[in-house]
Amino acid sequence: MALTQPTIPPPSHSQNPCNQTSIFEFLLWGLSERPEQQRFLFLLFLWMYVVTVVGNLLIVLAIGTDARLHTPMYFFLASLSCADILFTSTTVPKALVNIQTQSRSISYTGCLVQLYFFLTFGDMDIFLLATMAYDRYVAICHPLHYKMVMSCRRCTFLVTACWILTSLVAMTHTFLIFRLSFCSKKIIPDFFCDLGPLMKVSCSDTQVNELVLLFLGGAVILIPFVLILVSYIYIVSAILRVPSAQGRRKAFSTCGSHLAVVALFFGTVIRAYLCPSSSSSNSIEEDTAAAVMYTVVTPLLNPFIYSLRNKDMKCALVRFLRGKVFFSWGQ
Repeated sequence: MALTQPTIPPPSHSQNPCNQTSIFEFLLWGLSERPEQQRFLFLLFLWMYVVTVVGNLLIVLAIGTDARLHTPMYFFLASLSCADILFTSTTVPKALVNIQTQSRSISYTGCLVQLYFFLTFGDMDIFLLATMAYDRYVAICHPLHYKMVMSCRRCTFLVTACWILTSLVAMTHTFLIFRLSFCSKKIIPDFFCDLGPLMKVSCSDTQVNELVLLFLGGAVILIPFVLILVSYIYIVSAILRVPSAQGRRKAFSTCGSHLAVVALFFGTVIRAYLCPSSSSSNSIEEDTAAAVMYTVVTPLLNPFIYSLRNKDMKCALVRFLRGKVFFSWGQ
């Protein structure tokens, strides 16, 4: 009697042999494939990470301990520095461990956790930069209403809203990645777990993920960017109407540091997320370089940009380092 092969239904998400989420791991492409560069990259990124954490922490402490800097602008700057510390800490320590141990592996769970926090703190940077632009707009274009508009309650609400929005966006993207199937030992073409590289190595349909990344991710990047540009169009036009040359210089100096950070951060983020790339080796290296710019270089430069271009910030840092702390209740 001839045996007929039973019809096997298509595997569900839990049956997919490619999706052994509890046991498999990914392999990260890393920062470079050349073995002779690993020691140099380890020392370089270790130095950048330490300087980033120390520099941003100094800004937070200087602002927190000097009552003269307890203003909305410096409150948002301290929040940005905290976000930068957390943002860099989601990717660089793991990259350093992988270089030191000569291992590229990251577990499935670890990858999703890293993705969630990376998106949360990265989007927090974007929203905070937009909030800081709004703060400068109110301060320069509506100075008489500034204290009323940017009250302590309003500033706290804005930062809290930024955290809630970033968490919701990160959860949405992470959940959609969780739905995908992956094969073990897949090489993620980056030095950390990000949306684009993870979708490239998935062995299931990523059309929904790509659409959500295009529309939701595009909105998260472009809407704040447009709001920043509009704010600075009004700011520049208001500054040009200031009769005093000294007043114009002070206003441009206050806004110049913020604009420099915005240009560096958004330029590399737009390149990484909104410009398509192929899977060739050269393209992977270009994407990795862009990722390094906004995940490592921008948080590294922020303390220098804000402190060197801001007289009040420089004075506060000097006072803090000399131990001359001014608390609000001590004045």
